[in-house]
Amino acid sequence: MTYIALTFWLLIIVLTAWGVHQLWSGMVKPKVLNTLLLPGTLVALIGHVLGLLVTGATITNTTLYKNDESGAPENTTHPDPKIPVVGPVIIGLLPLLACALAIYFVARAFGGPVVGGASGSGVAPDLPLSVAAFWQLLRDLVSLVEGFVGSIARADLARWQTWMFIYLLVCLAVRCAPFPGNLRGALGAIVVMGIAGATLQAFAAVDDLRVQQAWAVLNLTLAALLLLLLISLLVRGTIGLIQILRGEST
Repeated sequence: MTYIALTFWLLIIVLTAWGVHQLWSGMVKPKVLNTLLLPGTLVALIGHVLGLLVTGATITNTTLYKNDESGAPENTTHPDPKIPVVGPVIIGLLPLLACALAIYFVARAFGGPVVGGASGSGVAPDLPLSVAAFWQLLRDLVSLVEGFVGSIARADLARWQTWMFIYLLVCLAVRCAPFPGNLRGALGAIVVMGIAGATLQAFAAVDDLRVQQAWAVLNLTLAALLLLLLISLLVRGTIGLIQILRGEST
């Protein structure tokens, strides 16, 4: 799990989460969408507020659920942290870290059968350096999503814990998208998390439990987001096709 590879996958997770959120925002009323994502929003917003407090930034207009037609969360877009350069990175880092930790604990509490069934699939902690390796990477991503779907299908869907795990995983994964005004800090946070992962690997073996758990959370989040992106694109394309056939504009 090299520094560059981990940074790359974290960037893919953030961009995929942002893409899924944008697609959903165009298909579902904002108030309904933000209501459904409320648990993930709460975790991300707690991380955001902690980042503001740690850096001595001014907290303004921070709301979990606005009382209007959007029902959107509101964050401090211009925090002005007292710690230069590093401050915005910390503010961007803590929401991502909060969501990652929440996914880990949710998986331990509710996702045993699903996570166990998907444990055999995952992307390699190395970036492709050849054309053949690139195509193998795409096959690994398809296998990752396939394994995740298969683990859900094999799980006991009659257990409320299974549905709780799926719901919370979706909320937390989608809320990995950075809040408005914090994009630069989030990108800096990705670099910091990549360096932290490389540092952890330098002091721990690849088969170390901490390394395996961190990589498992990344694979789980990536699998969920890729599946959501595929489903969202299919649904959005179907809606657009129906609108075209009915003579409506998309």
